[in-house]
Amino acid sequence: MRYRHLGNSGLQVSELSLGSWLTFGKQIGDTTAEQLMKIAYDNGINFFDNAEIYARGESEKVMGKVLKKMKWPRDTWTVSSKVFFGAGGKLPTQRGLHRKHVVEACHAALKRLQVDYLDLYFCHRPDKSTPIEETVWTMHQLIMQGKVLYWGTSEWSAQEITEAHMVARQHHLIGPVMEQPQYNMFHRDKVEVEFGQLYQGVGLGTTIWSPLASGILTGKHKEKAAARTRLTMQGLDWLRERELTKERLKKVDKLMKISNGLGLSMPVFALAWCLKNPHVSTVILGASKTAQLKENLKAVEAQDLLTPEVMAKVEKVLDNAPKRPEW
Repeated sequence: MRYRHLGNSGLQVSELSLGSWLTFGKQIGDTTAEQLMKIAYDNGINFFDNAEIYARGESEKVMGKVLKKMKWPRDTWTVSSKVFFGAGGKLPTQRGLHRKHVVEACHAALKRLQVDYLDLYFCHRPDKSTPIEETVWTMHQLIMQGKVLYWGTSEWSAQEITEAHMVARQHHLIGPVMEQPQYNMFHRDKVEVEFGQLYQGVGLGTTIWSPLASGILTGKHKEKAAARTRLTMQGLDWLRERELTKERLKKVDKLMKISNGLGLSMPVFALAWCLKNPHVSTVILGASKTAQLKENLKAVEAQDLLTPEVMAKVEKVLDNAPKRPEW
């Protein structure tokens, strides 16, 4: 495993990390979850990603049980939670980024994960109904109380992240260190262009999700979604309609020829492509099978095979390079 700094912080996270969205507490059993976490940890992964909304809190409970059972030294791994959507409650006090929910959600996540503090705590979405000053102050106070070490955002715009930093600087508070955006061969604009000024300006780190575009980049899907995958899960019709298009499937076929030429599976190839971006702090893996995770771990070394020539071939196939503004 190789490690990268989380933005301009001193914290180093493994280039690959393990997430639990749609798997822990939902798609897979607790035994499989334990096996996946053990494989990840034994191979150098030191970041496990979670959120209050995942399986309505069950995901954090499953992960917490594993962490307690494994008895890994607390200083050898990091764990996260995210706040905004709540754990299933629909009342206005049970979701959002106002002080009441952020504090209560933090306490609930600590209890479910069975930890004394969260290494990373993300604001899962921006909250238009809560002053950003209130959210920044609350996160700062949680850090001062020792309940959170680093806070960040997920799916925020560059402008919103900048506003959070302006508030932090004005009041001498700790600002957001990291953002968790979607990033893969088909979703590039935010990470490659929109956040461009933030990497240098505030030292933004990124913990990217969906590096395989919800499985499209595995090569398993042909004219329709492959059976027993997340794209066929109940309630995810919106995801299938958004990601599974004929144009993308044609591009995946062409990309597979390049990956095969390098002796790499398509998933490993796609993950390695994400790692070639120096602004990516860690790539969050989602796995439902142990063999799948073991295979994807090869991406760390595979990134060395993606030479400038290979990257140029990929760019030609994708034909979706984000347009950068002329300053």
